[in-house]
Amino acid sequence: MELKIANQSIPAKELRQYRLRFHKGLIAIAGFSFALVGVVLISSAFGSTHIPFQSILNLLLPFISSDNVDSASISTIVFHVRLPRIIMAGLVGAALSTAGAAYQGMFRNPLADPYLTGISQGAALGAVVGFILPYNIPVALIPILSFSGAVLCVFAVYSIARVGTTLPMTTLILAGVAIGAFLAAITSYLIIISGDRAHGIIFWLLGTFSLADWWQVSIMTPYILLGIVIICLYARPLNVMQLDDDQARQLGINTEKVKLIILCAATVATAAAVCFCGIIGFIGIIVPHLVRILFGPDYRLLLPLSALTGAIFLISADTISRTMMAPSEIPVGIITAIIGVPFFLYVLRTRKKAVF
Repeated sequence: MELKIANQSIPAKELRQYRLRFHKGLIAIAGFSFALVGVVLISSAFGSTHIPFQSILNLLLPFISSDNVDSASISTIVFHVRLPRIIMAGLVGAALSTAGAAYQGMFRNPLADPYLTGISQGAALGAVVGFILPYNIPVALIPILSFSGAVLCVFAVYSIARVGTTLPMTTLILAGVAIGAFLAAITSYLIIISGDRAHGIIFWLLGTFSLADWWQVSIMTPYILLGIVIICLYARPLNVMQLDDDQARQLGINTEKVKLIILCAATVATAAAVCFCGIIGFIGIIVPHLVRILFGPDYRLLLPLSALTGAIFLISADTISRTMMAPSEIPVGIITAIIGVPFFLYVLRTRKKAVF
Protein backbone atom coordinates (compact mmCIF):
# COMPACT_ATOMS: atom_id res chain seq x y z
CA MET A 1 0.00 0.00 0.00
CA GLU A 2 1.25 3.48 -0.88
CA LEU A 3 0.08 6.96 0.08
CA LYS A 4 0.20 9.65 -2.60
CA ILE A 5 0.93 13.25 -1.62
CA ALA A 6 1.52 16.02 -4.16
CA ASN A 7 1.85 13.47 -6.99
CA GLN A 8 4.53 11.57 -5.06
CA SER A 9 4.04 8.14 -3.52
CA ILE A 10 5.18 7.26 -0.02
CA PRO A 11 6.05 3.56 0.38
CA ALA A 12 4.08 1.64 2.96
CA LYS A 13 7.27 0.84 4.93
CA GLU A 14 8.15 4.53 5.33
CA LEU A 15 4.55 5.30 6.22
CA ARG A 16 4.62 2.69 9.00
CA GLN A 17 7.91 4.10 10.30
CA TYR A 18 6.44 7.59 10.31
CA ARG A 19 3.39 6.45 12.27
CA LEU A 20 5.62 4.60 14.73
CA ARG A 21 7.72 7.74 15.32
CA PHE A 22 4.57 9.77 15.81
CA HIS A 23 3.18 7.32 18.38
CA LYS A 24 6.52 7.33 20.20
CA GLY A 25 6.36 11.12 20.21
CA LEU A 26 2.91 11.04 21.83
CA ILE A 27 4.23 8.69 24.51
CA ALA A 28 7.18 11.05 25.02
CA ILE A 29 4.79 13.99 25.54
CA ALA A 30 3.00 12.05 28.29
CA GLY A 31 6.29 10.99 29.85
CA PHE A 32 7.73 14.51 29.81
CA SER A 33 4.53 15.85 31.38
CA PHE A 34 4.97 13.51 34.34
CA ALA A 35 8.67 14.42 34.46
CA LEU A 36 7.75 18.09 34.66
CA VAL A 37 5.53 17.43 37.68
CA GLY A 38 8.37 15.52 39.31
CA VAL A 39 10.87 18.31 38.67
CA VAL A 40 8.47 20.84 40.22
CA LEU A 41 8.12 18.69 43.36
CA ILE A 42 11.86 18.07 43.68
CA SER A 43 12.78 21.72 43.08
CA SER A 44 10.35 22.81 45.79
CA ALA A 45 12.41 20.90 48.36
CA PHE A 46 15.75 22.57 47.56
CA GLY A 47 16.96 26.01 48.53
CA SER A 48 18.77 27.86 51.27
CA THR A 49 16.39 26.04 53.65
CA HIS A 50 16.06 22.33 52.93
CA ILE A 51 12.55 20.94 53.23
CA PRO A 52 11.96 17.18 53.47
CA PHE A 53 10.48 15.73 50.31
CA GLN A 54 7.67 14.10 52.28
CA SER A 55 6.59 17.54 53.49
CA ILE A 56 6.51 18.76 49.89
CA LEU A 57 4.27 15.85 48.91
CA ASN A 58 1.97 16.53 51.85
CA LEU A 59 1.66 20.18 50.85
CA LEU A 60 1.35 19.93 47.07
CA LEU A 61 -0.19 16.45 46.73
CA PRO A 62 -2.28 16.01 49.91
CA PHE A 63 -4.27 13.12 48.41
CA ILE A 64 -1.13 10.94 48.54
CA SER A 65 -0.75 11.20 52.30
CA SER A 66 -3.11 12.08 55.11
CA ASP A 67 -0.30 13.60 57.20
CA ASN A 68 -0.51 17.33 57.81
CA VAL A 69 2.38 19.78 57.73
CA ASP A 70 2.32 21.58 61.05
CA SER A 71 4.94 24.19 60.31
CA ALA A 72 3.47 27.37 58.88
CA SER A 73 6.94 28.50 57.86
CA ILE A 74 7.33 25.53 55.51
CA SER A 75 4.01 26.33 53.88
CA THR A 76 5.02 29.98 53.47
CA ILE A 77 8.38 29.10 51.92
CA VAL A 78 6.85 26.65 49.45
CA PHE A 79 3.74 28.56 48.39
CA HIS A 80 4.94 32.15 48.55
CA VAL A 81 8.65 31.90 47.73
CA ARG A 82 9.58 28.79 45.78
CA LEU A 83 6.45 27.78 43.89
CA PRO A 84 5.95 31.16 42.11
CA ARG A 85 9.60 31.09 41.10
CA ILE A 86 9.41 27.51 39.84
CA ILE A 87 6.25 28.17 37.83
CA MET A 88 7.75 31.32 36.33
CA ALA A 89 10.90 29.42 35.33
CA GLY A 90 8.78 26.73 33.72
CA LEU A 91 6.71 29.27 31.79
CA VAL A 92 9.79 31.15 30.58
CA GLY A 93 11.53 27.94 29.53
CA ALA A 94 8.46 26.77 27.62
CA ALA A 95 8.02 30.15 25.92
CA LEU A 96 11.63 30.51 24.79
CA SER A 97 11.89 26.90 23.58
CA THR A 98 8.63 27.00 21.63
CA ALA A 99 9.43 30.38 20.08
CA GLY A 100 12.91 29.16 19.17
CA ALA A 101 11.53 26.04 17.47
CA ALA A 102 8.99 28.15 15.55
CA TYR A 103 11.66 30.63 14.43
CA GLN A 104 13.97 27.83 13.27
CA GLY A 105 11.13 26.45 11.16
CA MET A 106 9.97 29.79 9.84
CA PHE A 107 13.47 31.00 8.94
CA ARG A 108 14.63 27.49 7.95
CA ASN A 109 17.78 28.40 9.86
CA PRO A 110 19.27 26.21 12.64
CA LEU A 111 20.84 29.28 14.28
CA ALA A 112 17.53 31.10 14.75
CA ASP A 113 16.42 31.81 18.29
CA PRO A 114 13.70 33.93 19.96
CA TYR A 115 16.05 36.93 20.16
CA LEU A 116 16.82 37.00 16.44
CA THR A 117 14.50 39.93 15.70
CA GLY A 118 15.94 42.14 18.44
CA ILE A 119 13.51 41.26 21.22
CA SER A 120 16.23 40.87 23.83
CA GLN A 121 17.88 44.19 22.98
CA GLY A 122 14.54 46.02 22.99
CA ALA A 123 13.55 44.45 26.31
CA ALA A 124 16.96 45.25 27.82
CA LEU A 125 16.79 48.87 26.74
CA GLY A 126 13.30 49.30 28.18
CA ALA A 127 14.33 47.74 31.49
CA VAL A 128 17.54 49.78 31.76
CA VAL A 129 15.58 52.98 31.14
CA GLY A 130 13.31 52.00 34.02
CA PHE A 131 16.29 51.27 36.29
CA ILE A 132 18.00 54.63 35.71
CA LEU A 133 15.00 56.96 35.73
CA PRO A 134 15.73 59.72 38.25
CA TYR A 135 12.35 59.40 39.96
CA ASN A 136 11.23 56.74 42.41
CA ILE A 137 9.10 54.78 39.96
CA PRO A 138 7.09 51.71 40.98
CA VAL A 139 8.94 48.43 40.50
CA ALA A 140 6.04 47.19 38.38
CA LEU A 141 6.86 49.81 35.73
CA ILE A 142 10.15 48.12 34.77
CA PRO A 143 8.51 44.99 33.27
CA ILE A 144 6.06 47.22 31.43
CA LEU A 145 8.89 49.24 29.91
CA SER A 146 10.77 46.04 29.07
CA PHE A 147 7.73 44.47 27.37
CA SER A 148 7.03 47.68 25.45
CA GLY A 149 10.65 47.93 24.30
CA ALA A 150 10.60 44.34 23.02
CA VAL A 151 7.34 44.73 21.10
CA LEU A 152 8.31 48.11 19.61
CA CYS A 153 11.67 46.72 18.48
CA VAL A 154 10.06 43.80 16.64
CA PHE A 155 7.49 46.15 15.09
CA ALA A 156 10.31 48.35 13.79
CA VAL A 157 12.20 45.33 12.42
CA TYR A 158 9.05 44.06 10.70
CA SER A 159 8.28 47.48 9.20
CA ILE A 160 11.79 47.76 7.78
CA ALA A 161 11.98 44.19 6.47
CA ARG A 162 8.55 44.08 4.83
CA VAL A 163 8.62 44.43 1.03
CA GLY A 164 5.13 45.12 -0.26
CA THR A 165 2.96 42.22 0.90
CA THR A 166 5.87 39.83 1.43
CA LEU A 167 8.27 39.34 4.32
CA PRO A 168 11.69 38.11 3.10
CA MET A 169 13.33 36.09 5.85
CA THR A 170 16.87 37.22 5.00
CA THR A 171 15.84 40.87 5.16
CA LEU A 172 14.08 40.26 8.48
CA ILE A 173 17.21 38.69 9.96
CA LEU A 174 19.46 41.51 8.75
CA ALA A 175 17.07 44.16 10.04
CA GLY A 176 16.88 42.40 13.41
CA VAL A 177 20.66 42.19 13.70
CA ALA A 178 21.14 45.85 12.75
CA ILE A 179 18.49 47.29 15.05
CA GLY A 180 19.55 44.92 17.84
CA ALA A 181 23.14 46.13 17.60
CA PHE A 182 21.98 49.75 17.67
CA LEU A 183 19.81 49.21 20.76
CA ALA A 184 22.58 47.22 22.46
CA ALA A 185 24.94 50.17 21.99
CA ILE A 186 22.43 52.53 23.63
CA THR A 187 21.89 50.06 26.47
CA SER A 188 25.64 49.77 27.07
CA TYR A 189 25.98 53.55 27.25
CA LEU A 190 23.11 53.80 29.76
CA ILE A 191 24.73 51.12 31.92
CA ILE A 192 28.01 53.05 31.92
CA ILE A 193 26.33 56.22 33.17
CA SER A 194 24.06 54.41 35.64
CA GLY A 195 26.61 54.64 38.47
CA ASP A 196 25.91 52.41 41.46
CA ARG A 197 22.86 50.91 39.76
CA ALA A 198 25.02 49.09 37.20
CA HIS A 199 25.40 45.94 39.34
CA GLY A 200 21.64 45.43 39.66
CA ILE A 201 21.14 46.10 35.95
CA ILE A 202 23.79 43.58 34.89
CA PHE A 203 22.42 40.94 37.28
CA TRP A 204 18.96 41.41 35.75
CA LEU A 205 20.32 41.27 32.20
CA LEU A 206 22.00 37.92 32.93
CA GLY A 207 18.64 36.46 33.95
CA THR A 208 17.14 35.97 37.41
CA PHE A 209 13.92 34.74 39.01
CA SER A 210 14.76 36.13 42.45
CA LEU A 211 11.89 38.66 42.35
CA ALA A 212 9.22 36.18 41.21
CA ASP A 213 5.85 36.32 42.93
CA TRP A 214 2.27 35.30 42.18
CA TRP A 215 1.42 38.74 40.75
CA GLN A 216 4.12 38.42 38.11
CA VAL A 217 3.08 34.85 37.32
CA SER A 218 -0.54 35.89 36.87
CA ILE A 219 0.46 38.73 34.52
CA MET A 220 2.79 36.74 32.26
CA THR A 221 0.87 33.44 32.09
CA PRO A 222 -1.92 34.48 29.67
CA TYR A 223 0.53 36.02 27.19
CA ILE A 224 2.89 33.03 27.24
CA LEU A 225 0.15 30.41 26.99
CA LEU A 226 -1.59 32.34 24.21
CA GLY A 227 1.64 32.56 22.22
CA ILE A 228 2.45 28.85 22.69
CA VAL A 229 -1.06 27.72 21.75
CA ILE A 230 -1.11 29.84 18.58
CA ILE A 231 2.31 28.54 17.51
CA CYS A 232 1.25 24.92 18.11
CA LEU A 233 -1.89 25.46 16.02
CA TYR A 234 0.36 26.25 13.06
CA ALA A 235 2.46 23.09 13.38
CA ARG A 236 1.18 21.62 10.10
CA PRO A 237 1.93 24.77 8.04
CA LEU A 238 5.40 24.84 9.57
CA ASN A 239 5.93 21.26 8.41
CA VAL A 240 4.97 22.20 4.86
CA MET A 241 7.09 25.37 4.91
CA GLN A 242 10.23 23.29 5.43
CA LEU A 243 10.17 22.72 1.66
CA ASP A 244 10.20 26.31 0.41
CA ASP A 245 7.69 29.14 0.05
CA ASP A 246 6.75 28.33 -3.56
CA GLN A 247 6.00 24.67 -2.85
CA ALA A 248 4.16 25.59 0.33
CA ARG A 249 1.92 28.00 -1.60
CA GLN A 250 1.25 25.32 -4.20
CA LEU A 251 0.06 23.07 -1.37
CA GLY A 252 -2.38 25.73 -0.20
CA ILE A 253 -0.39 27.44 2.57
CA ASN A 254 -0.67 31.23 2.83
CA THR A 255 2.99 31.61 3.76
CA GLU A 256 2.93 35.35 4.41
CA LYS A 257 -0.03 35.03 6.77
CA VAL A 258 1.63 32.14 8.61
CA LYS A 259 4.88 34.12 8.96
CA LEU A 260 3.08 37.14 10.40
CA ILE A 261 1.02 35.10 12.86
CA ILE A 262 4.01 33.09 14.09
CA LEU A 263 6.12 36.26 14.36
CA CYS A 264 3.42 37.96 16.46
CA ALA A 265 2.79 34.92 18.67
CA ALA A 266 6.50 34.29 19.28
CA THR A 267 7.07 37.99 19.99
CA VAL A 268 4.30 38.15 22.58
CA ALA A 269 5.45 34.95 24.33
CA THR A 270 9.12 35.93 24.34
CA ALA A 271 8.49 39.53 25.41
CA ALA A 272 6.31 38.35 28.30
CA ALA A 273 9.01 35.86 29.29
CA VAL A 274 11.96 38.27 29.35
CA CYS A 275 10.26 41.36 30.79
CA PHE A 276 10.22 39.94 34.34
CA CYS A 277 13.36 37.79 34.45
CA GLY A 278 15.86 39.33 32.04
CA ILE A 279 17.73 37.80 29.13
CA ILE A 280 18.23 34.03 29.41
CA GLY A 281 20.24 32.71 26.49
CA PHE A 282 20.72 29.36 24.74
CA ILE A 283 17.31 27.90 25.71
CA GLY A 284 15.71 28.85 22.40
CA ILE A 285 18.50 27.25 20.36
CA ILE A 286 19.57 24.23 22.38
CA VAL A 287 16.23 22.75 23.44
CA PRO A 288 14.55 22.63 19.98
CA HIS A 289 17.68 21.06 18.48
CA LEU A 290 17.87 18.46 21.23
CA VAL A 291 14.21 17.53 20.77
CA ARG A 292 14.66 17.42 16.98
CA ILE A 293 17.63 15.04 17.35
CA LEU A 294 15.75 12.70 19.68
CA PHE A 295 12.22 12.75 18.23
CA GLY A 296 12.44 14.03 14.66
CA PRO A 297 11.43 17.21 12.82
CA ASP A 298 7.62 16.85 12.89
CA TYR A 299 6.41 20.16 14.35
CA ARG A 300 3.23 18.57 15.71
CA LEU A 301 5.52 16.81 18.19
CA LEU A 302 8.49 19.16 18.16
CA LEU A 303 6.59 22.19 19.51
CA PRO A 304 4.90 20.60 22.57
CA LEU A 305 8.00 18.55 23.38
CA SER A 306 10.14 21.69 23.15
CA ALA A 307 7.80 23.47 25.56
CA LEU A 308 7.95 20.63 28.10
CA THR A 309 11.70 20.13 27.75
CA GLY A 310 12.38 23.86 28.02
CA ALA A 311 10.29 24.07 31.19
CA ILE A 312 12.09 21.10 32.77
CA PHE A 313 15.52 22.40 31.77
CA LEU A 314 15.03 25.95 33.04
CA ILE A 315 13.44 24.86 36.33
CA SER A 316 16.42 22.57 36.91
CA ALA A 317 18.89 25.32 35.97
CA ASP A 318 17.21 27.81 38.31
CA THR A 319 17.28 25.28 41.15
CA ILE A 320 21.03 24.95 40.67
CA SER A 321 21.47 28.73 40.47
CA ARG A 322 19.80 29.31 43.84
CA THR A 323 21.33 26.37 45.71
CA MET A 324 24.92 26.14 44.47
CA MET A 325 26.08 29.18 46.47
CA ALA A 326 23.13 29.59 48.84
CA PRO A 327 22.11 32.01 50.25
CA SER A 328 23.72 33.90 47.32
CA GLU A 329 22.50 33.31 43.77
CA ILE A 330 24.13 32.83 40.40
CA PRO A 331 22.32 34.39 37.43
CA VAL A 332 20.41 31.59 35.75
CA GLY A 333 21.64 32.63 32.30
CA ILE A 334 25.15 31.56 33.33
CA ILE A 335 23.88 28.16 34.44
CA THR A 336 21.96 27.54 31.21
CA ALA A 337 25.11 28.20 29.19
CA ILE A 338 27.46 26.16 31.39
CA ILE A 339 25.17 23.12 31.55
CA GLY A 340 23.28 23.36 28.29
CA VAL A 341 26.01 23.93 25.74
CA PRO A 342 28.37 21.01 26.70
CA PHE A 343 25.42 18.63 27.05
CA PHE A 344 24.05 19.65 23.67
CA LEU A 345 27.46 19.28 22.01
CA TYR A 346 27.81 15.82 23.55
CA VAL A 347 24.44 14.71 22.17
CA LEU A 348 25.22 16.32 18.82
CA ARG A 349 28.52 14.45 18.63
CA THR A 350 27.28 11.04 19.76
CA ARG A 351 24.18 10.93 17.54
CA LYS A 352 26.31 11.22 14.37
CA LYS A 353 23.54 12.37 12.08
CA ALA A 354 22.09 15.53 10.59
CA VAL A 355 19.82 17.52 12.85
CA PHE A 356 18.16 19.96 10.45
